[in-house]
Amino acid sequence: MTSEHVNDPGHGDSIAAWAAVIIIIIASAAGTLAFWFEQYNLVWASGVLAIVGVAVGIVLARLGYGVNAKRN
Repeated sequence: MTSEHVNDPGHGDSIAAWAAVIIIIIASAAGTLAFWFEQYNLVWASGVLAIVGVAVGIVLARLGYGVNAKRN
């Protein structure tokens, strides 16, 4: 039995996935701090940033930086 999996989906190990997750984590941390300090406009802005993170992941995946990409 080999350690290489032929049908391995990659589990999101791509530039697109990493970029999206990092942006979403930063947005979550910023939103948590903003909520803690009662800066509700920044809480909403961090929510928008999280949505931007999802969009960045989708755009990068479509540009060829996804799991089954040519540019990895």
